[in-house]
Amino acid sequence: MKLSEKKALKKKEEIILSAVKIMNRKGYHGATMEDIAAELLMTKGALYYYFRNKEDIIFKCHELVLTRAIEELETYLYEDSTNEEKLRKMIYTHIDYAIGEKETFNMISKPDHTFSKEQLKPILSKRIAYASVFDRVIQQGIESKEFTVDEPKFVRMILLGAMNWIQQWYNAEGGKSIEELQKIYADYLLKVVK
Repeated sequence: MKLSEKKALKKKEEIILSAVKIMNRKGYHGATMEDIAAELLMTKGALYYYFRNKEDIIFKCHELVLTRAIEELETYLYEDSTNEEKLRKMIYTHIDYAIGEKETFNMISKPDHTFSKEQLKPILSKRIAYASVFDRVIQQGIESKEFTVDEPKFVRMILLGAMNWIQQWYNAEGGKSIEELQKIYADYLLKVVK
């Protein structure tokens, strides 16, 4: 890869990371190309050198956050610990992303409302990959007799569905810290698999 290509990739990543921050602050509809450009001390026109439009940037933001979340979850698969402990860490991670990357991660629930048809296929593929990490740990727990469930797919849907609602009601000024919420969620949700 040429130096100019490396610089362009680095700049694209800077733009994407700035867009993620702005979206988490202002929401999907509140974030503008002007906001993203201002954050990076660029002109709006300079952004169009790297991205076609706001939707293109949003797609890349979502793809980046989802890729990182998948990679983090997959690290737990290879740890020398029980499947219950792996699932607990995955619950903590999901909640961390659901709260910390609220706007970007929220697009997982209704991607067809946000992305074009050409963008939808790779997003849905990543979404399936994300869910499959949960499926694998649940299946391993069943095989090792740690978990007593018969329907791993339904268990995963229950877990993710319950955790995704945290975005609707979480308030940083509420009575519980993120760490306390993670523990409470994990303690209750792990009862589903036993």
